[in-house]
Amino acid sequence: MIHSAGPYLVASLLVGLGLYGILTRRNAVLLLVGVELVLAGGGLLLVTAGALAQDPTWSGQVLTLFVITIAAAEVVLALAVIVAAYRRRGHVDLAAEAADPDPTTTGRTDLAPPGQDGRR
Repeated sequence: MIHSAGPYLVASLLVGLGLYGILTRRNAVLLLVGVELVLAGGGLLLVTAGALAQDPTWSGQVLTLFVITIAAAEVVLALAVIVAAYRRRGHVDLAAEAADPDPTTTGRTDLAPPGQDGRR
């Protein structure tokens, strides 16, 4: 049997670091890392609770597998959006995106939609 305080402490540390990353970072990739830390902490909490309860159905472990599957799909989708935004904007800084959501006002004509700069 495992000691109950250790995994709960590590899970809360992972969730805390993830929330700190979500609330303080402006980069989309680092924000995604923060979300993944929160999900990892939740998964560890589910596995620990299932192991301490000595559940014969292994529900904590099964739920953790679902969380991992959903997190993997979320990472693929989020990284695809981040790469597309990087190709379009040239950066993945969310603070700059909130300040100037229209790429045509940045002065870069290579980011303008087709037909507005006369080259395409």
